Amino acid sequence: MANSIYDYSKLLGRIKEKYGTRENLINKITISSTSLNLRLNNKLKFDQQDIRELCRALDIEEKEIPDYFFKEKVRKS
Repeated sequence: MANSIYDYSKLLGRIKEKYGTRENLINKITISSTSLNLRLNNKLKFDQQDIRELCRALDIEEKEIPDYFFKEKVRKS
């Protein structure tokens, strides 16, 4: 089974809405800029602690987590 590629466009929009830039968000969380960028580019996976911390910083409710972190990109055939 191939690795899933996730669509983080909604998460990126929320970052922009709340903080303007990723760097402004980085100043409020413990995740490094490099680590966040690797995760947003599907090079590393978000772990539970990352998700929990980002949800707090971005005011994302638990029921919204799938929309922000587990929406798979649609593959073009």
